[in-house]
Amino acid sequence: MRMTKIRYVGYRFPPEIIRQAIWLYLRFTLSLPDVEDVLAERAIGVSYETAERGVNAAGPVLQVGSCVTAAPRIASR
Repeated sequence: MRMTKIRYVGYRFPPEIIRQAIWLYLRFTLSLPDVEDVLAERAIGVSYETAERGVNAAGPVLQVGSCVTAAPRIASR
């Protein structure tokens, strides 16, 4: 099965941040406000609306490709 490339055009945040929010939401079944809180603890100011937009756009693709189990790599700041 070939993975569809996810386009991050139009997002204010880098793809790594969006992937982290999507991964948290799908892997741990957190609510979107919980995802916002977890990212805020890491000094990443993403609103839950932004996380929701990313989940709605890329979440189905990631779930089908079963990439949800592996944590995305984010460089520490």
